[in-house]
Amino acid sequence: MSMSDPLGDMLTRVRNGQQAGKEIVECPYSKLRENVCNVLRDEGFIRGVKVEEREGNKKYLQIQLKYTDGEGVIRQIDRVSKPGRRVYQGVKTMPRFFNGLGILVVSTPQGVMADHKARAANVGGEVLCQVF
Repeated sequence: MSMSDPLGDMLTRVRNGQQAGKEIVECPYSKLRENVCNVLRDEGFIRGVKVEEREGNKKYLQIQLKYTDGEGVIRQIDRVSKPGRRVYQGVKTMPRFFNGLGILVVSTPQGVMADHKARAANVGGEVLCQVF
């Protein structure tokens, strides 16, 4: 069965895994998913991400979730740009999520990055998700 929104699926797995208190969440590999996980790791929302290769040349991402005082670090994680409605923002019109406490993950011509790095690089792009 084909998936219409692979990135949304990964975000849901992270959200559900954190609510269930899981240490590691697995999802199928894609370059976009790995880049989004790297941004989440750099911003301190997850512990780490590892690519694991299995039989039949299948790759999986192992996402290590992060907890403080028994609660998940990620309070809210939502998909912004969906397959049915893409959301693009220029550098001047890019909103701040939770007044700058949260981040927007943006796919730019210079790669996938957090919104504050996109503003510093003076580039806009597709707003993939928002995390707080």
